[in-house]
Amino acid sequence: MSSHPNPHSRLTDAMRLVLRNIERAGRPPMYLLTAQQARLFYEMSASILDLPEPRIARVENLQIPMRDGQLVKARLFAPVVKGQGAPLPCLVYFHGGGFTIGSIQTHNVLCRELARMGHCAVISVDYRLAPEHRFPVATNDAWDAVQWVANSSSKLGLRANALAVGGDSAGGTLAAVCAIQARDVGLKLALQLLIYPGTAARQETASHHTYDSGFMLDKATVDWFFDHYIDAKDRDDWRFAPMLAERHDGLAPAWIGLAECDPLVDEGVAYADLLRMSGVPVDIEIYHGVVHGFVNMGRVIPEASLAHADAGRALKQAFSARP
Repeated sequence: MSSHPNPHSRLTDAMRLVLRNIERAGRPPMYLLTAQQARLFYEMSASILDLPEPRIARVENLQIPMRDGQLVKARLFAPVVKGQGAPLPCLVYFHGGGFTIGSIQTHNVLCRELARMGHCAVISVDYRLAPEHRFPVATNDAWDAVQWVANSSSKLGLRANALAVGGDSAGGTLAAVCAIQARDVGLKLALQLLIYPGTAARQETASHHTYDSGFMLDKATVDWFFDHYIDAKDRDDWRFAPMLAERHDGLAPAWIGLAECDPLVDEGVAYADLLRMSGVPVDIEIYHGVVHGFVNMGRVIPEASLAHADAGRALKQAFSARP
């Protein structure tokens, strides 16, 4: 991948324009901000490029108990009101943001779209963030949330035994890890929906070099995220790098959506290959000419709506295959 003379020439015109406008705006790079400043900035700017908020029949705020006694916020989105029609299957979703930024609100539109297009409930989990909560807190929160949803389906008016996990970027890592944990305890998942997930312990692939600056997710920002989140000695823990798990057989089928011009694209492809070689059904889509984070840019990047529709279709198919 790295032999291309000018990787910027791969970008779509719309994507190039977005990057140019961000550069013109002169915003400080994230790695020069504190985590609190970066969170605030991301919250404020998240909706600018995103689609207008689609209406949805059911929105419910939840509190999910964690193993340490804390409560973590979550929000349930569903295209039908509780008690009307047959109970819906459910996707437990983890937002991106390098384990440091992001929230239910920054991924509000995406989760509504996935619920609408997947014809399922989506429970978006506000897992705890670094640096206040370092590894493995986010991983523990994610898995505790999945188990709680699995045990609470009747209370929530959801279909029993029709559960998927999903997430983008760091949230994709959490979803991949939860899929492995689910297999290990015998919890059958319908799908793992992974949008440009991080899967490797080190950022050493060709795409990490090709797209290390000027493509939204710069190397310095990746380093900033991981310095907040994890100690160097823990980087080889499979709960940070699911590629390093002992085995990948018996996992839920995967839908993997990647951005072509993204430092993480190669490890996404490598993870898809690893799952396939372990006998896991994998459907992979690479969206050409777009960068990391594009699924939250539907107002200006048409590929975002395409990815929403593809992911929604994957959810519908996976759930309809469950008895």
